[in-house]
Amino acid sequence: MKKIMSVFLAGVMALGMTSCKKEEKRPETGKGFIPALDTSLNCYINISGGYDNFEALEAEFDRFNEYYPNVKLMYTKIDDYNNMIGTVLNGNDAPDIYVNYSWMYGREQYKSSIDHAENLADPALGLNLNCIRSNIILNTEDGTLPMVPVFSNTYGMLVNNNLFEKEGLSVPKTYKELVDVCNAFRAKGYKNPMMGFSKEEKTSLFTLSIYPFFCGTVANNAEAVKKLNALDPAAGEYLRTSLEKIEQFLKDGCVDLDECGKIENNYDAVILRFFEGDVPMMIASGDAVSGTAKRESRSEAFIAKPFSYTFVPVPMSDEGANFLDMPNLQFSVNKSSKNLDISNEFMRFLVTSQELSEMAQKKGLMSPTKDLSFNSMYAAFQAVPESRILSPEVFGLTDDAVYQLRQAIYAVATGEMTIDEAVAAYGTFTQ
Repeated sequence: MKKIMSVFLAGVMALGMTSCKKEEKRPETGKGFIPALDTSLNCYINISGGYDNFEALEAEFDRFNEYYPNVKLMYTKIDDYNNMIGTVLNGNDAPDIYVNYSWMYGREQYKSSIDHAENLADPALGLNLNCIRSNIILNTEDGTLPMVPVFSNTYGMLVNNNLFEKEGLSVPKTYKELVDVCNAFRAKGYKNPMMGFSKEEKTSLFTLSIYPFFCGTVANNAEAVKKLNALDPAAGEYLRTSLEKIEQFLKDGCVDLDECGKIENNYDAVILRFFEGDVPMMIASGDAVSGTAKRESRSEAFIAKPFSYTFVPVPMSDEGANFLDMPNLQFSVNKSSKNLDISNEFMRFLVTSQELSEMAQKKGLMSPTKDLSFNSMYAAFQAVPESRILSPEVFGLTDDAVYQLRQAIYAVATGEMTIDEAVAAYGTFTQ
């Protein structure tokens, strides 16, 4: 009996080993998530990223634990993430799942981040990729998918809905309406109908408002994109229309650059300035929007007089606004993971319209799913016609080209260069 009991206990202990082995798959019947592994598995899934904390992910793991109560999440923040993730993946404590970015693909210095990634397009994994907007899924040369978007991002403006309602005005949908609304607010005594961060080029109000407009001018021009990506000096001409638009935008008096210059950054400071309650429209990135909920309690003005706000596209064209659709943060599965099966199981659980939307809403970012109605904050983007939804993932504009655009726009908007000078300087701006 003692020998029999010892054998039995050894078998029980084996089930609790850290490395999770795949069990026979159960059939997918009915609606909802159906576990495919032994639900008594006892192990860790180590996820690495650059966030200080990842409460939204932890909430997803709480729901995953309803199916796998003994599987624990261990989230690890890596300092200087972009430069260090390759080293970490090659080390002894490599994560099972890790944050990845589309712009790393094809760059030699980030090769490890791509090489370690499992092909998530493999049908055997069962990920519901159809729930994700196809234009933000990375297009690779060999058709594999090293990463899946879990958040998306865009540019737009925070709108104080109470002020629009109070003054009997409608949120603008065309450039003419934008100028008219700014003039109407100014006539009603609002000194700054529209504001935004203006101190640095990367997330300046100039970039955030004009980049979607610019993409609309080149998205269907493969030759233009090719020249822009090659940093061909002649490609500077493709910037001219956008540079003229930002110059017109400033001449139309939509923003007061002196007042915008008092905003210290495009995150905390932009949000708190908007919460003062006297700015009808605040140009911002989706990243900034993600921080609004947590900062409501830090604004005395907002606490004293809270208001409804949403995030909408900036209409820089008389034909309407463009929705610049971009992946924000993506997950890869380490194909060398000791816990590969349970890591894939978590990804299968996560990559659904419901779970991705839940996580995005908790984080305050835009969901990567086709249905944006889950979060009213971003509902206006769902109304943008498909013809005006643009994604660099699809038409192939590289970060190097975007950097040149940002520098040129900033130089013209701040008066450092004329339009002709900025056009001629394309390809020469250095980081």
